[in-house]
Order: sequence, then C-alpha cells, then structure tokens
Amino acid sequence: MTRFTLKTTAMAALMLSAAAPAIAQDICGGFGSNGQWIGGDEASSDITTADVYREQMALVLGGNEYVSLFTLSAPTDVRVEAAGRGSGDPIIDLLDSTGGIILSDDDSGGNAASRAETTLEAGTYCMSMRSYDGGPMTAFVRIGRQEQEPLTDGIDTSGGSDPAGSCESATPYGDLGTSVSASVNDTPYWSFTLDGQTPITIVAENESADPVITLYGPGETYIDENDDYDGLNSRLDFIDGLAAGTYCLAVTSLNDDNMPITVSISEYDAEEALRALYARGEAAPPLDGSIPVTDLGALTSRLRQDVSATEDVTWFSIDFEDAGLLVVEAIANGNSDPWLVVYDDLGRQVGLNDDYGDGLDSLIAARLQAGTYIIGVRQYEGGQGFIRLLAERYVRAQ
Repeated sequence: MTRFTLKTTAMAALMLSAAAPAIAQDICGGFGSNGQWIGGDEASSDITTADVYREQMALVLGGNEYVSLFTLSAPTDVRVEAAGRGSGDPIIDLLDSTGGIILSDDDSGGNAASRAETTLEAGTYCMSMRSYDGGPMTAFVRIGRQEQEPLTDGIDTSGGSDPAGSCESATPYGDLGTSVSASVNDTPYWSFTLDGQTPITIVAENESADPVITLYGPGETYIDENDDYDGLNSRLDFIDGLAAGTYCLAVTSLNDDNMPITVSISEYDAEEALRALYARGEAAPPLDGSIPVTDLGALTSRLRQDVSATEDVTWFSIDFEDAGLLVVEAIANGNSDPWLVVYDDLGRQVGLNDDYGDGLDSLIAARLQAGTYIIGVRQYEGGQGFIRLLAERYVRAQ
C-alpha cells in the first residue's frame, strides 16, 4: 500500500500552500512560471545537496496542473514521485529548463501512484502533476535522490508477472524500425545492439495486456522503465541517444502473460513524437495548417458540432471576440466515452475533463479573454464513437 507517513527528520521538507511561487517567467520554458519550489525557496530546492527528500502536498483542481520546481548543482540520480489521496490517480511529467519533456509516468509507483528514476545533469527542472481523469485531487509530491526514502512502493510484480529467465537469454530483436510480437511467457527479454550514439524510441502495445518495459544497458545496468505512457501502452524515448553497445529490454504484463505484446524499437523521430502529442491531446496543435483544425468561427452565443470521434483527438478552433465565460460539453448519451481539452492560441491549457458528474460525458467551463481557443475531443477508450460537441458563450450582466 502506498505510504504517506512522514519521518520527523523530514517534516521541514513538507511544504504546503505556503511554498514560494517561482518569480522568473522562463523556468522550464514558461511552464514553471506558476510553480512552487519543492523546498520552499530556490536555495532549499537543490536536491543534490539536500539532507532529506523534499515534499509538498498539492491540490489539483479540475483540469489544472501542479508544478514543483527543483535544481541540481551537479549530476544527480534523482527520483520523482506523486501519490494521490483516496482514489486520486496522478500523472507526472519531468521537464527540463527549456520545457522539453524528459519522461512521463502514470502508475509506476504502484496503487495508481507515479514514480520515475533517472540521472540528470546540473540545472533547473520542473515536475508537473495532473489528475488522470481531469478531476480534482489532493496528492503528495516528493523529489529526492535515489538513495533517499521513496514515497511510493513501486510496481509489485511478485505475483507472477516477473519475466522468466534473464538478459543472458534475451531474444535478438532484429533491425531498428521493425516490430515484433510475442507474449511475456514466450519472449520476456529482447536484445538489440547499437553501433554508435543513437536516439531511440521503444514502444510496447496491447492495452489488454497492460505492458511494462524496462531497459538495461551493457552489464545489465538499469536505465529506465515505463508503464502507461499512452493509455495502458508503454513507451521510452531517449532523445539524447544511447551509446554504442548491446541493450536488453524486459517486457512484463500487468494483466495476462499469455497475450501478445507488440514491441517496436526505432530511431527517435522528433516530428513523429510531436504528432503523437497532438493526437493524444497533450499539446495544442499549431494553427498553420500542418495539423487539421476545423475553424468554427466566432462564438457569439451557442454552436453545435457533431464529431465521429476516434482515440486520436479531433481539433476545432473558435474565436472569442470579447471576454466571457466559455462552456464546452462533449455529449455521447451513453454511447461512448468522450474526453475534452481546451487550449489558448499560445498552447496553454485552459481546461481538461473526462467524466463530468455521474456520467461519461465531459464538460469544461472557463472565464476567457478575447482571443482564439482550440478545442480537442476524442474517444477515451479507443475505437469510434459519435459525440456531440456543444460550445456556449456567456457574458457578464450589465
């Protein structure tokens, strides 16, 4: 079970709403402008020299994100975690000083908690946390060195989902850019060799199996792991590249070891990765025509748009000519499960929602200034579904 008890020696590290917000506007490319220093201030947020982990309690309102800021004064092995209270299910993103996503995680902490371990160079970083279903949530976030006490238990695979064998018996993967498919029982380990420094993307797909992937380097040195990057599928991106050598990929299943899992290992494609972010609704598409965005024109009072939605986001834009309240609903009448997001034209998220009220329909309400706004809608569980999109604008009474 995920633990929330804090040791007395670490109580000074627990920063609640009194934590100092960031003043600089360019932290993590602007994503950290409203963030909180994990240690209360910048000087106390250097994880490299911290005597104990740093921790905060975070309140996430519907569709918003909580951003924790920290620094490293030297290269450091760090652990970032988030654990929701009650039924809270956090998702975390680790961002570098430019706002680039280093890693993302959903359930690697176990019990719906998030956890990731990696090695980072000296610099300033942001850990962004949001609720998986877009609803309100209270959670603890913790950032520390890997030798310090973790917040979460990690994934417990003692129930039989540990792969049999070892990297020594790994099956050769083949050429980069191809895909292979096998169950965990048949092929729990894959090996591949790189001739030189190569940026790599590794994907494991079959949501019914719920795969988890773990990458080991030469000498079976642990590098990284992932669970639930895209739905229940897993993905690892090594943007800066992996050095020449032979690598081992362990594949486990959190659901059924007999189900086939498709593994793809290819060179990292920045444009493909960006398109995937747009398809999942995790970033707003540009309005330059490179990504299809249907212009619905000026929203004066009320408009309706029918959408044949898939698991990839369908995008629309609307114009707000004056300040007012925007209410957007994705209505399926019980025939599907819509997911909804709204961004401004600079790519800042205005709101996100999955299930509103007691049903599966989605709703976002936000006060907006004049401008162009981008609405994304998709079918949450994959497949195809008919969704009716409703947008309404309300103005202040005179």
